[in-house]
Amino acid sequence: MSRAIRGASDHVVVVGAGLAGLSAALHLAGRGRRVTVVERRPWPGGRAGRLDLDGYRIDTGPTVLTMPDIIDDVFAAVGETRSSRLDLLPVEPAYRAAFADGSCLDVHSDQERMTAAITEFAGQEQAAGYRRLRAWLTHLYRIEFDGFIAANFESPLSLLTPALARLAAIGGFRNWDSMVKRHITNDRLRRVFTFQSLYAGVAPHNALAAYAVIAYMDTIAGVYFPHGGMRALPDAMAAAAADAGVRFCYGSTVTKLDNATGRITAVHTEQGERIPCDAVVLTTELPHTYALLGRTPRRLRALRPSPSAVVVHVGCRQISPPTRHHTILFGAAWHQTFTDIIDHGRLMSDPSLLVTRPTASDSSLAPAGRDLLYLLAPAPNLGNGIVDWSDGGRRYADDIVETVRRRLAADLADDAEVLEVVTPADWARQGMVAGTPFALAHTFGQTGPFRPANTVRGIDNAVLAGSSTVPGVGVPTALISGRLAADRITGLVARPTTHLDLKAQKA
Repeated sequence: MSRAIRGASDHVVVVGAGLAGLSAALHLAGRGRRVTVVERRPWPGGRAGRLDLDGYRIDTGPTVLTMPDIIDDVFAAVGETRSSRLDLLPVEPAYRAAFADGSCLDVHSDQERMTAAITEFAGQEQAAGYRRLRAWLTHLYRIEFDGFIAANFESPLSLLTPALARLAAIGGFRNWDSMVKRHITNDRLRRVFTFQSLYAGVAPHNALAAYAVIAYMDTIAGVYFPHGGMRALPDAMAAAAADAGVRFCYGSTVTKLDNATGRITAVHTEQGERIPCDAVVLTTELPHTYALLGRTPRRLRALRPSPSAVVVHVGCRQISPPTRHHTILFGAAWHQTFTDIIDHGRLMSDPSLLVTRPTASDSSLAPAGRDLLYLLAPAPNLGNGIVDWSDGGRRYADDIVETVRRRLAADLADDAEVLEVVTPADWARQGMVAGTPFALAHTFGQTGPFRPANTVRGIDNAVLAGSSTVPGVGVPTALISGRLAADRITGLVARPTTHLDLKAQKA
């Protein structure tokens, strides 16, 4: 693949030290570029944020980490190993799925353990269906990764490859829920392999089956957690980048780009610094990115943001009996959830929640004898929502805590302390479009070459990275986005074969 930018690329300024920006910086440094990262906060991480409060070390962003081989690639870019920088702990089981009728299923990445669990939960026929589904998901991943997820597209015509035909042949352009239903008919069990569509911002019955690859990441590749919390990942990446020669400017807000005849020549900060550059990688929120560039994207349709979420951080006495690291509480009206938040813009009538207890894996994240909980409730974004968050956020947080107490942890209310509540209005104040941390929904018209591109028409040396450009939302995709941005600047560099690649080939 030829370089997308023209001219010199010796010094690259990366705007934003989120996961995409850090990934871009590491890949660029490993390819011999001089890199400066400008970050408005005092620390790295971006959406993988942090909050230290009363002895609790809180992750304010994503809590589910998958695909460690992609993390390996990022460290390998500068000749490092993940194990020398990051203590990554497997989360086993990956989740506990808890249903409204009181039944539960632990979700294991190991095929035999999961087969046994499903046999007990739903019978041998569903267990056999799980094995077939697992094979299909693995095949889907192998087709999609290099050809679609980890690739730059020049135009929609770039899709016309043999990989596209293979993807179509295995049902990748059919409906996610219906493809899973071909293998698994039990309604409760099917939710375990389709709830991930919420990450993509689309209901399972409307989502492309191609996005079922997220279920592969969760249920087959496995779920992990860094010792020290999710912040340990950006901290480790930033440390590796600094040791590779990357310069970091923390507490610096970019206010202006010098644009000389279609080429960015310098980056200005609010602190008065002017940083000359040969190329720039922008990981800022999309409207701010286009404002800095002085560009208005040409699209026939308005971009559609994903649903949002309310997150409640809770400190409490150690829960007894202890809950899993991740628990999904499915409401009885699971299908109504999507109608409520996507179609009608209202709160869930029967909440389905993600409950994360990071202290299950690392007790140091809370004071001695205490647990830390991260409660996530899908919610409408500000674009279609009818909820008044100005006075309803805390009230809804109390309802969420009560739902968790009633359905999961009976002793939670005894001394539960709500440490922080984050609503769509709060996400909006952080600059996130429509008040959603999940960026743009992965509809067909916002997928692959139809998603906002990581190059900018009319500017030769500006490249975009992050959730709103290719390949999309999530920790693995943010890391890939950074590498794709680096590829735009230096040209394509072969990705090394990793352990999980070999595992997928053998599956």
